[in-house]
Amino acid sequence: MGQKVRPTGFRVGIVEDWRSRWYATKREFGDLLIEDQKIRNFVKRKYEFAGISRIIIERTRDQVIVHLHTARPGIIIGRKGQEVDRLKAELEDQTGRRMELKIVEINQPQRSAILAAEDVAQQLVKRGSFRRVMKRTLDQVMEAGVEGVKMELSGRLGGAEMSRTEKASRGSIPLSTLRKHIDYGLAVAQTTMGVIGVKVWINLGEYTDEETTDGAHAQAGKAPQRAKRPRKR
Repeated sequence: MGQKVRPTGFRVGIVEDWRSRWYATKREFGDLLIEDQKIRNFVKRKYEFAGISRIIIERTRDQVIVHLHTARPGIIIGRKGQEVDRLKAELEDQTGRRMELKIVEINQPQRSAILAAEDVAQQLVKRGSFRRVMKRTLDQVMEAGVEGVKMELSGRLGGAEMSRTEKASRGSIPLSTLRKHIDYGLAVAQTTMGVIGVKVWINLGEYTDEETTDGAHAQAGKAPQRAKRPRKR
C-alpha cells in the first residue's frame, strides 16, 4: 500500500501539517503556488551547503513569512545578520512582496531524511564508493536514535554500463502505518557517469503532541477505538 506513495503526502492533513500555510481565491491560487516553488528553489540553490531540510511559507495580506529549517544557521545568517538581510532583499525583488525570514536550527541533522540523502549525493559526486557511503550513512542515522532507515540508489552505480537499483535498510520501516512518523528525502547526484538518484526513508517513531501543531492532528494519528457493545441479558 505504501510502497508507491510518498510518506509525507500520505500523511498531510492527517498527522502532518502543510508546507504552505495560506488561503487564496481560485484566481490567485496558481500564481501563489508557483511563487512558493520559486522561493524554495532559489533558497535551496543559493544555500546548497547550508543543510536546509524544510522551507515553510506563510502568507498574510501584506507579507510573506518564510521559515527556514537548517542544520547550519550561521551560513544563512552571516556576520551580524548581513547575509539574511541580503537574502531578504533578493526575495523581495523577485516577488515584489514584503518578506520576513525566520531561521530554525535543526539540533540533530542525522534524523532528517533529506539531509541524509543530500549528504550521500555529495559523497557520490566526489567519487566515493556507493556501498561504503550507504553503510556509513545507515550506521550514522541509526546511532541518532531512530527506529529504522531505508535507502535506495538508482543509476549507473560504480560506473557500470547498465543502470540498476541498490537497496539497504536497518530496523523497521512500516509502509502504511499513519501513526508512525516516516521522514522521506530525495536527492540527485550529478556524477561524471550520469545521474544517480538517492531516496531515504527514516522511521522517527510515533507522532507526539509536541510534533503536531494542532491537537486534532494528534488525535487523528491515534488508532480509532471500537464502540463498546451492550451486554446481552
